Amino acid sequence: MEITKQEVEKVAKLARLQVTESEVVVFTKQLSQILTHVETLKTYNTDGVQPTATVLGQVNVFRDDVVRPSLSVEQALANAPEREADGFCVPKIID
Repeated sequence: MEITKQEVEKVAKLARLQVTESEVVVFTKQLSQILTHVETLKTYNTDGVQPTATVLGQVNVFRDDVVRPSLSVEQALANAPEREADGFCVPKIID
């Protein structure tokens, strides 16, 4: 399956990614190869094969929460360039 440069540019725009023309060319080729591979995988007969998320057999390995000695708030914030009350101040990254 082929994907077009216009489709790559549209997806990049929707994802708010800035891509160069050379990146669009590379991504177009790579995504086309991936989609072609997926089309190939669709041809395999998987009747009778159980769906699996993992082959290890482990499910949700938990550990008990244990309270341990830790840094005080003052120690944790000692090297913070900016702080407010008992927390770090960080630049806003989402509009």
